Amino acid sequence: MKKPAMKLLTLTAVSALLLAACGSGSTTGSTTASGDASVGSKSSNVSIGLALSTLNNPFFVSLRDGAQAAADAAGVTLVVTDARDDATQQANQVQNFQTQKLSGVIINAVDSDAAGPIVAPLIAAKTPVVAVDRAVNGATVDSFIASDNVAGGALAADALAKAIGDKGKIIVLQGVAGTSASRDRGKGFTDGIKKHPNIQIVATQPADFDRTKGLDVATNLLQAQPDAVGIFAENDEMALGAIQALGARAGKDVFVVGFDGTADGVAAIKAGTMAASIAQQPEELGKSAVTTLLALIDGKTAEKTIGVPVVVLTKDNA
Repeated sequence: MKKPAMKLLTLTAVSALLLAACGSGSTTGSTTASGDASVGSKSSNVSIGLALSTLNNPFFVSLRDGAQAAADAAGVTLVVTDARDDATQQANQVQNFQTQKLSGVIINAVDSDAAGPIVAPLIAAKTPVVAVDRAVNGATVDSFIASDNVAGGALAADALAKAIGDKGKIIVLQGVAGTSASRDRGKGFTDGIKKHPNIQIVATQPADFDRTKGLDVATNLLQAQPDAVGIFAENDEMALGAIQALGARAGKDVFVVGFDGTADGVAAIKAGTMAASIAQQPEELGKSAVTTLLALIDGKTAEKTIGVPVVVLTKDNA
C-alpha cells in the first residue's frame, strides 16, 4: 500500500493546539491488569478511548502519558486499554469502546492488517477514529499520526555505517511482523544501507520489539555470524537486549543502533554501549492524537497524515 506523504506537525503547532484546548483537570480512566477500563467522574461529557498495543514498553507508556496530559488539559475523560500485543484482545477492547458510546477512539494497532476490521464498525457509526504510531490497513481512519519511520530508518542506516567505519557485516532485529512501524523502519534502513556498498546485511529476524526476545535472537544470530560488526534494532528495547547479548563487546567490537530514544536507550548511549538511537517523541504523538481527535469530535477537519519529526541521538547530543 502506497504510503501518503507525511506532513510535519511542529512542536509549536502541537503546543498551540494544547493551549487552545486548556480546561479543568480531573481524574481520568485507568486500566486493570486485564486491560479493562474504568472511567473516573468528569465535569465534561466527552470521553475518548485510547487502545494501546501494549504498556509493557516505555515508548507506549510515554505515548499514553502525552495523551493523558492533553486530555487533562482539555477536560475530557481518557479511557486507556492495554492489549498486551494481542489483536483479539484489542478487538474486544475497541468493541467495548463502541458499547460505551465514547465520543472518539485512538488506536495504536497490535497488527495493522487486523486493525481494519477492528475499527470498521466505529467508522460505520460515524465515530471519529485516529491511528497513532502504527497505520490501520483495510479501513480509512480520519487521521494517522506517526513519526516518519521511513526517514528514521534511513537515518539509522547512516548512523550505523558511520559507527562501523562504513564497512562490514551487520544484523537487523525486526519488530512485530505486520506493523507499519516495523515495515517502514525496515524499508528506510534497507534502502539507506544500499548507499553503503561495503556493508552487508547477513541476518534479519523478528524479535517483536521486546528486550528479552532481542537478547535471545541476537545471541543466536551472533553465534551464527561471529564476524558481524553492527546491529540495527527497530526499537530500543531490542537494541538493549542485543547489548546484553554482546556483553563487553558492545560499543567496542560490535556497534548497536536502536530506535525510539527511550530513557534506557539514552542511558546506553551515554555509557557507550549503544552507538545511536533514532529518537521519536512519543509524548508528542500522544498529545497530537488527542488534540486531533478532539478537533474531529468538534466537527473540524484534520490532515489525513500528520508526521512528528525524528532526530538522531548519539553520545554528542544524548
